[in-house]
Amino acid sequence: MQELTRHVGEQLKQIRAQRGWSLTQAAQATGVSKAMLGQIERGESSPTVATLWKIASGFTVSFSQFLQAPPVVGHILQPYTPSAAFDSKSSGMSVVSFFPYDAELRMDMFVVELKASGYSESSAHAVGVIEHVIVIEGELELTVNGDVHILGAGEGLRFRADCEHVYRNNLHNGSTASVKFHDIIHYPPETS
Repeated sequence: MQELTRHVGEQLKQIRAQRGWSLTQAAQATGVSKAMLGQIERGESSPTVATLWKIASGFTVSFSQFLQAPPVVGHILQPYTPSAAFDSKSSGMSVVSFFPYDAELRMDMFVVELKASGYSESSAHAVGVIEHVIVIEGELELTVNGDVHILGAGEGLRFRADCEHVYRNNLHNGSTASVKFHDIIHYPPETS
C-alpha cells in the first residue's frame, strides 16, 4: 500500500506541475483542502476513494491515472495485469484498475469490491462522465441522484456520473458476503 500511496502522490504532484497550479488553485478546483493535497503529494496520507475521485474530477483526469501507468499505445491485445488494490478501510471498498485509462477510447475499467456493510459515497464527477456498473457477485445497492437500484450478479446499470451516487453492499439475513462489480468509466471529449 505504501508504494501505491507514493505513486498517487507523485501523480498528483506531476499533474499539478503540468498545469502550473499552486496548492491553493488545486484545492479550489478539487474541493480537497490544501493541507490534505500537500500530505498526499508528500506520501504522508493516503486519500479515500471519494477524495481521489474529487481530485481526478477537479483536474479532469481519469481515476486510474492515479493507480497505474497508462497502457502502451498500439497494442491490439493487452493482458489484464492488476494494479495494487486501492483500499479504503473506512468504507470497506477496494478498487483495482482492470484496464487503465485509454486516451483513444476515453475510458478505464475497474474491479470494485465492497466488504460486508461497505459503503462509498461519490460526489459528482466531471460533466459528461458515464459509468457502467456490472455486478459480478453479491448484491449491490446503487443510488444515483437519489434513485435506489438493487443489482444482483449479472445485472448492470449505465448512468450519468456527474451527480452524487452511492455504492452499498446490500446484505440480507446477516450475510457477510462481499459484493464485486466492474465499473467502466467513459470520459467526455476534451474541450479546447
